[in-house]
Amino acid sequence: MRRRPFGRTGLEVSEISFGASSLAGVFHSVDETEAIATVRAALDAGITYFDVAPAYGGTRAETVLGRALAGVPRDRFVLSTKAGKYTDPDSYGADTLDYSRARVRRSWEESAARLGVDHIDILYLHDIEYQGRRHTEWALHEGLDAALELKREGRVGAVGFGIYPVDLWERVLRDLPVDAALIHNHYCLSDARLERLLPLAAARGVGVVNASPFASGLLTERGPADWHPAGPEERAVFRRAAEFCAARGTSIAKLAFQFAARHPDVPTTMFSTANRASLARTLAWHAEPVDETLVAEVRALLGPVAERDWF
Repeated sequence: MRRRPFGRTGLEVSEISFGASSLAGVFHSVDETEAIATVRAALDAGITYFDVAPAYGGTRAETVLGRALAGVPRDRFVLSTKAGKYTDPDSYGADTLDYSRARVRRSWEESAARLGVDHIDILYLHDIEYQGRRHTEWALHEGLDAALELKREGRVGAVGFGIYPVDLWERVLRDLPVDAALIHNHYCLSDARLERLLPLAAARGVGVVNASPFASGLLTERGPADWHPAGPEERAVFRRAAEFCAARGTSIAKLAFQFAARHPDVPTTMFSTANRASLARTLAWHAEPVDETLVAEVRALLGPVAERDWF
């Protein structure tokens, strides 16, 4: 698998990267032994970049990823985690947002201990737009200052944000001293707004991660989880697109991943799994050429929901 420069950070990342949220059983129950084996299989396949967060499963994802990477030479992988958002493991969606200097620093220490490392390559401030953006300015000032302090101390190699709103990304990429941008749901079959942000990122030397190629489950045969804000009419549009792909002898998930992972100006596309069969299937999709005609047809079908904001 090819490695690509990640902005001006000095890091190189695999063109396909591993999001570790699935390791926590966020989407469905997982077997920890299988989850650890999946991480090792990803390493063997050439995936070198792994991303996680303390909010995923209330620290479970970090704990499992740390066990999976134990004993792996540190120069074999690039590792990122996040700070600022914390989730009660026994109450899905019960999020606490805290971007204070003290909490960001303590978050780094806790994450490093769970992951079994003394250096984290990239630290993202997580979901700063949540709760009606009541904490956004806090994160952009005190939170970012704390992350940059950890960078100056050598505990972190690069800093950035993992957020959703395009207008907030425009501000971050234009005005703030960030090295990395984890941008989700904005380069997929139903939303290509990442292309508007790439020139800003390139001008500042910011490394970009394209996350959520399946649009948080909308671009899959199963469809999104119940918590997804898409309504019945919108879900029906995605369902018709999935049925159209099936009638053409393929799956919408396959087409979605192939489309999302092919942009020449995006260093890495991230997906999540805790299952070796799913990993192998996704990597096989990546190795196959994309059907450009089918891409155009499906994107046209998704026109009624294109670039829709899902807050």
